[in-house]
Amino acid sequence: MTVGTRSSISPYAVFDRASWRALAVGSRLPLDEAELRDLATLGDRIDLDEVRTVYLPLAELLGLHVAASRRLWAAQSEFLGDTTAKVPFVIAVAGSVAVGKSTTARLLQTLLSAAPGSPRVDLVTTDGFLQPNAVLESRGLLGRKGFPESYDRRALLRFLADVKSGREEVFAPVYDHRSYDIVPSARQAVDRPDILILEGLNVLQAGRRTDGTAPEVFLSDFFDFSVYVDAAEADIQRWYVERFLALRRTAFQDTTAYFHRFAGFSDDQARETALGIWEAVNGPNLRSNIAPTRSRARLVLQKSAEHAVRRVLLRKL
Repeated sequence: MTVGTRSSISPYAVFDRASWRALAVGSRLPLDEAELRDLATLGDRIDLDEVRTVYLPLAELLGLHVAASRRLWAAQSEFLGDTTAKVPFVIAVAGSVAVGKSTTARLLQTLLSAAPGSPRVDLVTTDGFLQPNAVLESRGLLGRKGFPESYDRRALLRFLADVKSGREEVFAPVYDHRSYDIVPSARQAVDRPDILILEGLNVLQAGRRTDGTAPEVFLSDFFDFSVYVDAAEADIQRWYVERFLALRRTAFQDTTAYFHRFAGFSDDQARETALGIWEAVNGPNLRSNIAPTRSRARLVLQKSAEHAVRRVLLRKL
């Protein structure tokens, strides 16, 4: 663990890889290489050693928070004479496009589900709360997909409020990356899981009303813990371009895919296109809307240029 000097006082405790890994020495890793490959997002280079070093200690820390939340609920229920059921523990996972937040969220779902008692862990992505393409196009926002104004923030807030109210069944819309749009007839049911992981670009953003004023309720009001996956912008940009090139050889080959028109591009054309998208959309969104929310996270995973997490920042209690 890195200890700061008085001149570098920070709200975060900082752990290097060795000190963070030591927190889960002797713990069993409940997945193998094949299962890890199924969980990892295309282009996110990760192996079992990285899982043991970074994500297993994180899952154990989260387990402590979940257990503490249950103890507090039980004590409060006894004090109040209240029989209200325990509501889900909500974990937010935020970060840029191509930084690896989806892999992080899936890994946490797998690791937390394998904890003693086999808690039920649901994973919902905020992609489902994007406005349909037809709506975005009518508002001139299709080129700003992923920016705060491209989401149905009211629906997302209502979803989280319902989850934290203990409603028996709450539904989230579903997004299809192949068609690059919302699936009109599809819904994901969330029925009082022990833990809900909410993953997305915008989960830590404050958001704005149409008149520019701050909302009375924030998404983070409903979070019990939050994780931000961080890296240098130049590295994230490179990972995005590499992923775009990989998708051109795989998913874009599907003739029904929204981005099929890029399948026949040469490497140079594909790279130029990806860089253009980054400069027009993903880069500005990262700088203006996503990176500024990093300081709101309870824990930050800082990645190196090789995708490995080089240190962990944990907000002090």
